[in-house]
Amino acid sequence: MHWTAVCSIMKKAPVNKIIPFSNVDGPGNRTSIFFQGCPFNCLFCHNPETIHLCRNCGTCIAGCPVQALSLQDENVTWNSAACVQCDQCIKVCPYDASPRVRYMTVEEVMTEIRRTRPYIGGITTSGGECTQYPDFLTDLFHETRALGLTALMDSNGSLDFSKYPDLLDASDGVMLDVKAVSAAWSDTLIRYPRETVLRNLDYLLEIGKLYEVRTLIFPDRDQDNEETVRYVAEQIKDRCFYKIIRYRPFGVRERFQNILGTDTTDADYAEHYAALARSLGALKAYVI
Repeated sequence: MHWTAVCSIMKKAPVNKIIPFSNVDGPGNRTSIFFQGCPFNCLFCHNPETIHLCRNCGTCIAGCPVQALSLQDENVTWNSAACVQCDQCIKVCPYDASPRVRYMTVEEVMTEIRRTRPYIGGITTSGGECTQYPDFLTDLFHETRALGLTALMDSNGSLDFSKYPDLLDASDGVMLDVKAVSAAWSDTLIRYPRETVLRNLDYLLEIGKLYEVRTLIFPDRDQDNEETVRYVAEQIKDRCFYKIIRYRPFGVRERFQNILGTDTTDADYAEHYAALARSLGALKAYVI
């Protein structure tokens, strides 16, 4: 049985980490919840250890400097109290996974959120890809908004949002990645068809649930960068924020740096595309 089906039955979801305070995952100060698992395999992924669920191969156990990992009943077990967060386990994992995952209920996640409630304006769910667990998110967002907090999804757009009206009703919106418009660049960059992402762009705009679009700008990819920025800008106009993100090689898997390069996107080069977006009506375009 696929893990999403198990989650639906057990009302649990795999959580990679929870950042109590973040000011880069939506408006204001927020608690960010990162879920494990993603259907994309983006070449530029900065947290590839969130792509797959642990296969319990045990490769990570021997190198743990504090013996925080062990094999119990053929499953890798993580002792969070002993862990020193050295990342050795995710560095040696051959499957782009992590043993440091907690299978949490909505109430367990809410316990974490309540600790930071006085100091945040909302939560943002991310990943991996948080929308692999839509029923869990729907319940989580209802509980979150009952506390007077906002609830946003940071999503790659792989889920067809039009089929999940309850999830969108429970949320305050989506921060959507539009990584590539051309089929060829999408197939190279994210190893996933882009049709659902582009449909989501239109749908979320139509129902007023698109908070922000993000596009990564790569050095020396003029045609691909411009095609994506033009498309997005002409669609969104001034209806949401448009975050133009500079490619940074730090954290990118070494085997993919050979394709994408090891140079950080120049700030002026990225600003050129933000200015292009604004000239096309996307007045809320900016660079990070």
